[in-house]
Amino acid sequence: MIDGMATPTTLDRTSALAISREELAQRIAGASLLRGNFTLRSGRTSTFYLDKYLFSTDPAILARLGEEFAARLPKGTTRLAGAELGGIPLVTCASMASGLPSIFIRNAKKEYGTAKQLEGRLEKGDRVTIVEDVATTGGQALEAAKVVQDNGGEVVAIIATIDRLEGARENIEAAGIRFDAIFTVRDLGVAP
Repeated sequence: MIDGMATPTTLDRTSALAISREELAQRIAGASLLRGNFTLRSGRTSTFYLDKYLFSTDPAILARLGEEFAARLPKGTTRLAGAELGGIPLVTCASMASGLPSIFIRNAKKEYGTAKQLEGRLEKGDRVTIVEDVATTGGQALEAAKVVQDNGGEVVAIIATIDRLEGARENIEAAGIRFDAIFTVRDLGVAP
């Protein structure tokens, strides 16, 4: 709220869930699509960038994304996972929408306290779906999958908010993991 007035993105939960899939794509693009010259995590360069923090910090977008993730979960999923940092709000909203517990995956083991790389409870044999923000090559999602597997979980799927259509699907499926995406860059008005 600004001076007692609702900001343009402020919606109650019921209104947020009433946003159509097409409107959700427009909101994500409007909030996060940047044009220019950018270097991506994969090392590739691009003339556009999807700043995940600009859509993953909007409560209306998060509420609606939670529903989209929950609707795509493979049957038998017992736990959700999200990788540091961008996957954390997404897996949280997916967990709330689906009622499934979640775990958080750090980029590296912490060097203090419990010295864990995986936070939360993962039981041996848990069937885990990883929730991802923007997938380019799928590298970070596959690193997260390895952490889950090394800790006794079975990764049944990786679901991205946005697939940049630059190899993520092929790389993830080549690793034997199902891949799904709520949107591709085409849905956001970008021709790859």
